[in-house]
Amino acid sequence: MQLNPVELYGYCVAFAIGLMIGIERERSKGEGPLRAAAGVRTFILLALAGAIAQQASGVGIAVGGAFVALAALASYRHSRVEDPGLTTEVAMLVTFLLGVLAMTALPVAAALGVVVAMVLASKSRLHDFTRKTLTEQELHDALLLAAAAVVVLPLLPDRAIDPWQALNPHTLWMLVVLVMAINAAGYVALRMLGPGAGLALAGFIGGFVSSTATIAAMGDRARASPQWRMQCVSAALCSNIPTILMLGVVTGALSPPLLSTLMLPLVCAGSAAMLSAWIVHARSASTEVETSQVAPGRPFEPRHALMFAAIVSAILLLSAGVHRWLGDTGVQIAAGVAGLADLHAAAASVAQLVANGALDVDDARWPVFIALIANSMSKLLMAWLRGGRGFLLRLLPGVIAIVAAFATGAWWAGL
Repeated sequence: MQLNPVELYGYCVAFAIGLMIGIERERSKGEGPLRAAAGVRTFILLALAGAIAQQASGVGIAVGGAFVALAALASYRHSRVEDPGLTTEVAMLVTFLLGVLAMTALPVAAALGVVVAMVLASKSRLHDFTRKTLTEQELHDALLLAAAAVVVLPLLPDRAIDPWQALNPHTLWMLVVLVMAINAAGYVALRMLGPGAGLALAGFIGGFVSSTATIAAMGDRARASPQWRMQCVSAALCSNIPTILMLGVVTGALSPPLLSTLMLPLVCAGSAAMLSAWIVHARSASTEVETSQVAPGRPFEPRHALMFAAIVSAILLLSAGVHRWLGDTGVQIAAGVAGLADLHAAAASVAQLVANGALDVDDARWPVFIALIANSMSKLLMAWLRGGRGFLLRLLPGVIAIVAAFATGAWWAGL
C-alpha cells in the first residue's frame, strides 16, 4: 500500500505532537524509582499509535484507546503516593487522541498539540495565578460574564419586540455583555500594564467593537478611581481611532467613490484622534499614579452595563420615533438620527444611497459629517452620565477636535 502525502503529513504532525508533549513531560517526570513512567519516547509512540489506529478503522481506535487508558491507570497506581495528580495520565490519553485527529484534521491537531504543551509547561504560572493572583471577586465576575454571554444571550429572541422595530433583546443584551467585557479587558490590562499603557490598549481594542461602550466603560473606571481619570480619558480618546478606521472600511466596501471623497476628512479626523489621545496620555505619563501598583478590585459592575443598555434603548426609541415622524425626506436628518445610535450604520445607509445613484457623491460628505456630530453627542452624553462632569470636560476638547478636523477635511475636499 502506497503512502499518500496527506497521510505522511499526518504521521509527521502526530510525531511532532508526541515530541512536544513528551519533552515537557520528560522534564517533569523526576528522578529515582518513583519517577513518572511516561517520558518523551512514550508520548511519541502514543501519538503515532493514535495515527495508526485511525488508519486501522474504528476498532483500532477503540483498542488503542483502551490500552492507553489501562496504561494511564497503571502509571497512576505507580506514582500516586509521590504525585497524586493525574496530569501525566490525562496527557497520555490526549496525546493518543491528537494522533488520531492528526490524520483527519491536521491543522486543528497541530494547534491543539501546541496548546496542550503550553498548558503543561505553564504549571507553576497557572498555579500561582489561580492561588495567589486571582481573587474570589475576580473569579465570581468572570463566571458572571461567562453566564451572561454563554447562557443568557443565546436564550434571548433575536427580533424586535416594539411597534417601531427598534428594540432587539438579543442586540441589547449583547451590549450588556460588551460593556462588561470591555470593563474586564480594561481591568486585566490595568493589572498587567498599569493605568497608562493598559487602559490605552483596552480603549483602542474596545473601539473596534463600540467606541460608545468603551467610553462608558472608561467613565465607570474614572468614577470608581478618580486618580486614573486622565488615563481613562486617554483610553476613551483612543477608542475613536478604530471608529474612524471602521468608518473608512464601511464606506469603502459599499461605495469606493464615497471613500475617495471622504479620504481627506477621515485622515484629518484620525490624525486628530491620535494627537488628542497622545496629548492626554503624555500629560498623565509623568504622574506617580502611572507607575503605582494596582490593587485587586472588581473587573466590572453589572448594574453599570445594564444602565448603558437602558440609555441606548432610549436613544434607539428616539431615533425610531423621529424617523417615523419625518420619514426619509431628508438624508441629513435621517443620517443624524441614525448616528445617535450607530455611526457606521448611518454611514452605510449614505454609502448605499450613493451606490444606488440616489445621492451624488459630492453631496454625501455632509450627511456623514452630521452622523459623526450626532454620534459624538451621544458619546459625550454617555461620558457625562457614566463618568461625571470632570470626565466629560476632559474628553470634550478631543471629541471637538475630531469633529472639527473632519469638517475641515470635508470643506477642503470640496474646494
